Amino acid sequence: MSIELMKENIARAQVEIDKKKAAVSEGTMRQKYHFMAEEGWLNDPNGLIFFKGKYHFFYQFNPYDSYWGSMHWGHAISDDMLHWEYLPVALAPSESYDNHPKGGCFSGSAIEHEGRLYLLYTASTNYGEGFVQNQCMAYSDDGINFYKSEKNPVISAPPTGYDSGNFRDPKVWKHADYFYLVCSAKKDDLGQALIYRSKNLEDWEFFNVLAESRGEFGYMWECPDFFPLKNATGEKYVLTFSPMGVKDRGNIYLVGEMNYDTGKFNYATVGSLDWGFDYYAAQSFVDHKGRRILVAWANGWDWMPWWKDWGPTFKEDWCGAFNLPREVILDEDNRLKFVPIHELQSIRKSPKNIQETAVTGKNGLLIPTENGNCFELKLTIDLASSTTDYFELKLRSNEVLSTIVTVDLRKQLLSVSRDNSDNWSQGTTKSNLLLEDKDTLMIHLFVDQSSVEIFTDEYKTCHSLNVFAGNNQNKNYVSVAEGTLVISELNTWELERTI
Repeated sequence: MSIELMKENIARAQVEIDKKKAAVSEGTMRQKYHFMAEEGWLNDPNGLIFFKGKYHFFYQFNPYDSYWGSMHWGHAISDDMLHWEYLPVALAPSESYDNHPKGGCFSGSAIEHEGRLYLLYTASTNYGEGFVQNQCMAYSDDGINFYKSEKNPVISAPPTGYDSGNFRDPKVWKHADYFYLVCSAKKDDLGQALIYRSKNLEDWEFFNVLAESRGEFGYMWECPDFFPLKNATGEKYVLTFSPMGVKDRGNIYLVGEMNYDTGKFNYATVGSLDWGFDYYAAQSFVDHKGRRILVAWANGWDWMPWWKDWGPTFKEDWCGAFNLPREVILDEDNRLKFVPIHELQSIRKSPKNIQETAVTGKNGLLIPTENGNCFELKLTIDLASSTTDYFELKLRSNEVLSTIVTVDLRKQLLSVSRDNSDNWSQGTTKSNLLLEDKDTLMIHLFVDQSSVEIFTDEYKTCHSLNVFAGNNQNKNYVSVAEGTLVISELNTWELERTI
């Protein structure tokens, strides 16, 4: 094992970061309050944990260019998940099992045990006969300097019959006397979540197939996560993953019962974490307040060059951000709610308020904002008094371009179109709305420099999309085609820059 080579590669990455970060920070599309790397390429959140009094975010990172390749683990710490201090790269390719320009230290997770921080990650390399992936471990006593285990890889291959090039993304936790991890695997062109167990985080045994696709959930389950949640009826377990080969469902959650005697998960509820185009590889953790916090990558596989391209930020020497951290709550029907963390209220300023307003006509109501490019909106609709079948929110608009959120009350459908939003993005996302026996509809949304996140159905339905709108696209409207829309209350806040 080459400890010195990893140190050298971390130092080399830091030189690259320091060379570019000042110029990159001035990029016109840089987010204001969403987490990003200082420069370069960012994708999956990794190793999210509260350790030694700080939130730690690790992330898939290529410090050398604004596209995917040679994966490192970037690292930052925070007191509130909004204001960040960047630390040196935590993991860099350095060993035969993870040192490859199209491989590296892939995604994984973190756990604290007896005061030490452990990282479980996927190593990816190619020895000449195709890419192989296996699971490795690193550890740190100070949460900054990490050392790879001499026993790596701690899981050298998937069980017989599985695709060795599609075996990744370990998520680790402790239950009773064992550590467990779930990781994604592929067998017979179908996705599976495999569960392993260990007494010491280094010696792992295959336990069972935790859950699997029979065709309905695609051919590969990336970035699986598995955790307990309680509601009024008791404790349930939740399995989340990002399926490949499933159209229009970038993230799936399953809710059910876990049997630790057999290692089998039996689910009864199926849902989507987010219906937007840009929500992928979600990972959760429990913080010191007891909250289950969920964070995702605000992009997806369609950003890779074999699908589309790198996007408008590529020329600014960066690509990728995280979606807002959300608290996950299990409701009485075993559906999940995803509530933006309350810390966001601390960066509100310039509040605007409108009450009991009727909106008519296509010109509608100009939403009052201090900064129409970076704001939070809470909108409550009086359904009982409204006479229109549908209304629109026009976000990040100018005379030509706009992102259109359409709420069809009769069809109980919410859709978001960015076909005319920024001369680059495209596509429309759709989801149902649960309006039965409801007198009001609340929409809560967050707009940042290059993203829109929308929450409805009491936070059970979310749409997250990247929108690369120019600074002159700073008008936002509520409009109707026919009838009257009655707004009970509308609140907006400008949000301070935190990153």
